[in-house]
Formats: sequence, structure tokens, C-alpha cells
Amino acid sequence: MTSPNSTPAPLGPEAAPAADRRRWYALAIVMTAAFMDLVDVTIVNIAIPSIQRDAGASFSQIQWITAGYALAFAAGLITGGRLGDIHGRKRLFLVGIGGFTLASALCGFAVNPDMLVASRILQGAMAALMVPQVLSIVHATFPAHERGKVFGLFGAVVGLGAVSGPLFGALLTEWNLFGLEWRPIFLINLPVGIAGLILGRKFITESKAPHALKLDLVGVALVTLGLLMLLYPLIRGRELGWPTWGYVSMGGALVVFGALVAYEKKKAARDGSPLVELSLFKVKSFAAGIAVQTVFGIGLGIFFLVWTLYMQAGLGWSPLRAGLTGVPFSIAVSLAAGLSVQQLVPRFGRKVLQAGALTMAAGVLLYIWESERYGMSIASWQMALPLVVMGLGMGLIVAPLTDAILSEVPREHSGSASGLINTVQQMGNALGLGLVSVVFFGTMSDHLAGPEVGPAFVDAFQYALVWVVVVMTAIFLLMFALPKRPAQHVEGAETAEVLPAKEHAEEPAKEAELVG
Repeated sequence: MTSPNSTPAPLGPEAAPAADRRRWYALAIVMTAAFMDLVDVTIVNIAIPSIQRDAGASFSQIQWITAGYALAFAAGLITGGRLGDIHGRKRLFLVGIGGFTLASALCGFAVNPDMLVASRILQGAMAALMVPQVLSIVHATFPAHERGKVFGLFGAVVGLGAVSGPLFGALLTEWNLFGLEWRPIFLINLPVGIAGLILGRKFITESKAPHALKLDLVGVALVTLGLLMLLYPLIRGRELGWPTWGYVSMGGALVVFGALVAYEKKKAARDGSPLVELSLFKVKSFAAGIAVQTVFGIGLGIFFLVWTLYMQAGLGWSPLRAGLTGVPFSIAVSLAAGLSVQQLVPRFGRKVLQAGALTMAAGVLLYIWESERYGMSIASWQMALPLVVMGLGMGLIVAPLTDAILSEVPREHSGSASGLINTVQQMGNALGLGLVSVVFFGTMSDHLAGPEVGPAFVDAFQYALVWVVVVMTAIFLLMFALPKRPAQHVEGAETAEVLPAKEHAEEPAKEAELVG
């Protein structure tokens, strides 16, 4: 079957040794970029309390440092993939990695919290140009019989990034290199990004999609506007005393999303290239799966930010101690993810995902109980059990969820569906980060004295985790609409090999599924 990705002929086993080396160099470059993006997301979380103390950032600015990246990344994912198909994946990859490196420098040298927030938004936008090109470049460079090995390497990179990101962030923050405090977590991207830019120009082969879809910039603008109208009042509302305009803005967001639906219907009828393929939502399992993915993103957005603040700002732990405490969680996620895909889901189907939701909820409840029992004196080893239980539950969900959502989607819409899945996951994450103002900071007084800070953070952490349990329960119920057993015609990363050229413009967004 001819790959719709490639303009040049794919390199096979008979290729010259020099050409063979070039494609493996290209693979190393794009994998390094994917690793850099994944680590950047996880590395920032562990440094958030240090940024707050050193830069004097407010709670809402702290939320925007994380939510702004997720929002920009989500809004640009599908468009970034289409731009690569139209103008060349190598070209867009180089623009993305160059812009990501520049934005990292602006983050590292930010003179105030507002500049850091703006730089993080720019960083997310550049990641949306860079990340979708990675798997497209792999498809254009490697023949089908070698891609299984390549995707296996990607899995290893993802696992390594999930474990090493928090540790890198903890070590770089703890070491306080050259007196720069938290800034090295961003500046470390500079040599990596510059090397990727130089080597990428030399070793990556250019490719385009022969029949790329058109851009839907109006759709992107409406999605971004609707999310901003919803998120901004959520994040700033507590600081401003919940003004009336905030409620008006959140209500107006619903109007904007309604306008998006109407526009996308017209766009689909006019040229067949909408940002959101609305016909997909007629498939019950896909509609339910998108709801699961969004709500799951909300739960994760809430948990990871409040968890970091709880350990460092509440319990007074160092970044290194907080980073090491999370290692059992990362290991449990990796182990359960591999087990679920290879052994459990083929035998038990949907029940595995539902067991994951209940297991994660049980881990959160155990965490609440331990936090309440031990209070400020809780130790890292006492957190290990709930974190392992939560990690096992999360691993049972994250790996097989995409296949479950796609299993009843018509093959001709697989690319569009994949891009939408990853976009709503990032949007859910941004919304969860916005809700931290309500479920975490909203429970604390604005005027806490020194001895009151720790207990207030512990209480707020427990309250926020109750909402995470509610989210997991909702996910469990929504999963009843997923198919009992995923169909065999859609199998993870190999989906891209059967996509027709028209739909393949969306497929590069699947990379977000691999890199967070």
C-alpha cells in the first residue's frame, strides 16, 4: 500500500548505508524533540512553588503558567498538523523547534510573572507546530515493516520522559545553578533545541501530503475564544471577588461554542475540511469517549498542580523530595499501561478501563485518608501506596482508551478522530488547571499567617481530591457507552497506515497521544 505521507520514495532495506544512517539520525532528532516537549510539561510542575516564591507570582499567574501552555498546545494541534502537510513537515518541524527554543529562552530570562505566562503560551503554540510533525516524519522516512520497531522506541522515550521529567525539574531547581533558581528548567532546552535545529536541517527529508485539507482558522479562533472566555474568569474570579462580568463571560462561552458548531457544519458542507468533524459525534462510543477524555483531562489537571503545591508549599518539602516521591506513581503507570494493552484489554475489553477508573478513585480515597490521618507529619513512604494504586489505575486507562474511542469510528474519519481526541485531552487539562481556583485556592483564606499555611494547604488538598474522586466516578459511568470490546480494525499507531490521503492531514496530531 502506498503511504499517503510521503512525497519521496520510502527508504527500504536496500538503501545505501549513508541514506540508512541519515534516517536513523532523523529519527533521533525528532524523538529528542518529542522528549523535550514531554519533559518540559512535567518539569515545570515540580518547579511551580519555587517560581511562585522567587518571581512573586500570584496563584492565578501560577495557573496560567501551566494552563496557558496546555491551551495554546490544544488550540494549535490540528492546525499544526495540517500546516505540515501543506507546507512541508520538515519545514514546520524546524519552525516549531526553533520557536520552542526561543520561547524557552524567554521563559528562562523572564523578568516578571506576566512575561513568563506570555512566554509559556508562545511555547505551547510552538509545540503545536513541532509535535504533530514527528510521527509524520517517521511515516515518510521509514517503510511499514520497520515502523513497529520505531514505535517501540517511542514508547520507551515516553516512559523515560514520564519518570525523568519531575526528577530533572527537582534536581535543576534544587541545585540552583549559577544562582538562577528555577530558570535552568527552561534554559536546558536551549542547547538541545539549537542542536535539533542544525541537525534537522541536515538529516530530515522533506515531505508533504499530496491532498492536504485546507486550514480552518475561523474554527481555531472560535475554539480559542470560547476556552479563554471560560478559563479566564475561573482563574481570576477568586482574586477579583467573582465579578458579574466573569459569569457573563462564562455564559458567553457557551454561545461561542454554539457558533462553532454552526460554523463547522457549514464548513463541512462547503469544502469538507472542518476543524471538528461533527458527524463523528453520531457514533455513540466516540461521543462518550470524547467525554471521557475531556473529563479525564480535567481530573489530571486538578490533581497534578494541587499535588505539587501540597507537597512543597503545604508540607514544606524540597523540590527533590517531592520529585522522588512521585517516582512510584510514574513506574506504576508505565507497568499498568503495558499490561493493559498487551494482555488485559484483549481478554476483558471495556471492563479494564472501568477497573482503572475505580482503582484510581480508590487510590485517591486512600490518599485522602492518609493525608488526614498523618497531617503535616506524613512521610514520602506513606504516600507510596496510594500513589502506586493511583498509578495502576491511570495506566489501565491511558493506554487502551484511544483504541476504545476509535473502535467504531469509520476508517475514513480515523485521522480526524485521532486529532480531536488529543485536542480535547489538552483542553480538558487546561480546564482542570483553571478549576484549581475553585476546588483548591477557593477553600483557603486570603490572609494566612505563617503557621496557618501548612494546615490550610493540607485541608485544601483533601478537598480537591474529593473532586478528583467525583471525576473518576463520572468517567466510570461514561465508559458504559464505550464498546465492550474494541474492534480490530483500528490498532493504535498503525491506524495511520490505512488512512486515505484526504484524512491523513489530521493524523500527525496523534503524536500528542504519545508525548503527553
